Amino acid sequence: MRYIPTHTNTLRLVTEYLEAAGHGQDMDGPLFRPIVNPRAGHTRTALTPGGVYLAVVVRYMKQLGITGENMGPHALRATAATSALEHNADIAKVQEWLGHASISTTRVYDRRGSKPEDSPTFRVSY
Repeated sequence: MRYIPTHTNTLRLVTEYLEAAGHGQDMDGPLFRPIVNPRAGHTRTALTPGGVYLAVVVRYMKQLGITGENMGPHALRATAATSALEHNADIAKVQEWLGHASISTTRVYDRRGSKPEDSPTFRVSY
């Protein structure tokens, strides 16, 4: 189990979700649950990671008109890491956040130095 800091706006949204879902008092239960669980007849079981992706992420991507076969959980995670680094997050903190054993794995997401305008090509006068 890994603990990560959570943005205050995210905590507010999770609190609203728990109130609406009606299981906010069940602190030991799963956060994301199916609306109806046909096997168990109740909502105490967790949605699988794939279920969260399909029932939540894909659903909202479709509503926003976002499509693409490369929009899986790993791509979303990579986008979050790249965005954090582009907004000057410390690479060691991003490494810890992603759970990477090696900083070289995290560097894959660091695109700050690969902007075309930063290329030596644009530094040469012709």
